[in-house]
Amino acid sequence: MPLRRAVWRLVSFGVAFGLWEIAGRVPVSLAFPTFGATLAALGRMILDGTLPAAYVATLQPLALGLAICGVVGVGCGIGMGLSRAFEWLTLPVFVILQAAPMAALVPLITYVYGIGLGAKVLAVVFLAAPVIVMNAYKGIRNTPPSLLEMCRSFQGSRAQEIVKVVLPSASGLIFAGLRLGLAMGFVGVVVAELLITPTGIGDLITYHGSVADYPEMFATIASIVLVAAASLGALERVERRLFRQAVASA
Repeated sequence: MPLRRAVWRLVSFGVAFGLWEIAGRVPVSLAFPTFGATLAALGRMILDGTLPAAYVATLQPLALGLAICGVVGVGCGIGMGLSRAFEWLTLPVFVILQAAPMAALVPLITYVYGIGLGAKVLAVVFLAAPVIVMNAYKGIRNTPPSLLEMCRSFQGSRAQEIVKVVLPSASGLIFAGLRLGLAMGFVGVVVAELLITPTGIGDLITYHGSVADYPEMFATIASIVLVAAASLGALERVERRLFRQAVASA
């Protein structure tokens, strides 16, 4: 079964890249390069150090923003799920952040925090935090009442109820929120680099687009997609391993 799944994935990638090559050769647009040209540009940018240097600048605000969201965001979501008063105090803030367009927040961030590292970290936090918080909150609130009643029937304390029933039940949604937050964090850091100050990956996209070097521009965009997909896959594997260990220990 895993072999069949791997074969189908290779087939799907082959079809997608083949269509990309055809679309570039037609061409559908003068600014749309072929897959081969994009792949060659990606190789050149890796070998000459352009992409690694750009990722050093891009991953710093991304890592800081996601660390803040992972700790504070999950904690806030759990607090909202466990306390009605805390929910009433904080829920409107995250609903507003989730609905607000990033293009409207960036000028405000720039005006208050300038164009440095702090502004980029805030851009990541503003995009990633709402989905992380809301998923953790919903996971806590959607704990099956039957599990809670069973815990209480065995004279379980409030702390035992939270640690042994509520958090394990909500862990699936919490990890789903972390995956979504990671994806939104990549969006936030690239948008920040495009709109706040041209550095890292955003700077490469802007520069190569301005000089009409479209293979390298597409290679840069493809690289951030690949890094984001690999990061999401790694987080999913961590989630599976943790759940497998939890089931084995139970």
